[in-house]
This record gives sequence, C-alpha cells and structure tokens, in this order.
Amino acid sequence: MAGSLRHPHPHHHPDSAEPSGPDDLYASPPPWDISRPQPAFLALAKAGAIQGRVLDVGCGTGEHVLMCAGLGLDATGVDLASRALRAAEKKARERGRTARFLPWDALQLAGLREDFDTVLDCGLFHIFGGADRATYVDSLRAVIRPGGRYFMLCFSDRQPGEWGRVHKLARNEIEAAFAEGWRIDSIEPSTIDITTDPDGIRAWLVALTRA
Repeated sequence: MAGSLRHPHPHHHPDSAEPSGPDDLYASPPPWDISRPQPAFLALAKAGAIQGRVLDVGCGTGEHVLMCAGLGLDATGVDLASRALRAAEKKARERGRTARFLPWDALQLAGLREDFDTVLDCGLFHIFGGADRATYVDSLRAVIRPGGRYFMLCFSDRQPGEWGRVHKLARNEIEAAFAEGWRIDSIEPSTIDITTDPDGIRAWLVALTRA
C-alpha cells in the first residue's frame, strides 16, 4: 500500500517515527496489514462488481490481488515497498494463486502501457493533495478502460484525530477530484479495518466509472 516514494503511508501515525522509504513501512507488520481483504472490497467481490483485468494500486502484501486471483480474474498489484511485494508473492505461492506484483509508482501508471477493467485503491488516494492529487487521477485515467470501474477506500472527514499527512476527505473534495471524465456512481460511509483499533477507521467507499 505504499504506492509512491514521495509520501509516507496513509496509516502512518504522527506519534511514530517518520519512515525514510516504502520498505520501512513494512519493517514490522503495519496496522493496515490485516492479513485478509477489507470487508468493503470483499463485499464488492461477492457482489460481482470486480470484473475483468484488475489492478490494485498500492497493493501492500497483496490481499486484494489474491482475492481477485481467487475469483479467476487476471490480477496485478503495484507498490514501491519491496518487502511488501515479496510478502505478497510468498502468499501467492502458499495459496496456489496466480497473480502479478510489480514495483511501480502510482503517479506514473501510464508507464505500464496496459489497461484494466477494474482498479482498486485502499488507502492511497487520501495521501495525495494539490497537484499530486490531480496527477494521480490522471494516472488512473491512463490505465482504466472507458467504462471501467475504480473502487476506493479513503479516510473520511468523520474520522477524529490527526493521522500524519493523510487528507481526511469530505464528500465534495472527492467529487471535485473526479469532476471531469468520470461518473461518480456512489460515495458511501464505510470502514477501513486496522489491527490496532477494533472500530477501524471511518472511511468513504467510492465507486466511479471512467467516462
């Protein structure tokens, strides 16, 4: 889930030491690495909403990629934390799943020179602000086929406290980021499960279609 070298992970807490790079986030199990898919994404999978070629941006140790592979989908995960990618590949071998994991910056997805029917994002969009947010949306647009879907879990402005450089997002900020070239299908209250709080993190589950 590290996604980009320029940013710490969204669930890095301000009271802990600042990581110097993506691999440092996985020096010990981080709170967002729950060893299973996020319930919101699992529900999407069970409903048949995740289809075709799938890309998980900021995939971390690969739970959502492996979930999709288990459905028989062509699944790829990208991240810049090599420790996380190695863990994801190990899980794939142990579970007998066929999936692909690539070291890649989420702000430069066009460089993959591929397109996907579904893109998943758990905890990456909300680390970007300003020009980087616009760059990330353009990066997504470069790899999602017209009519393809983007599903995203991000911190909500309903979440109390401070969380490092995370942008706790209001609904209108999400709408503004995807105002051009996208259809916003839904923005619904949800939760991101973490290992350090049984209540998880208040989040938005966002579903969009590329126009």
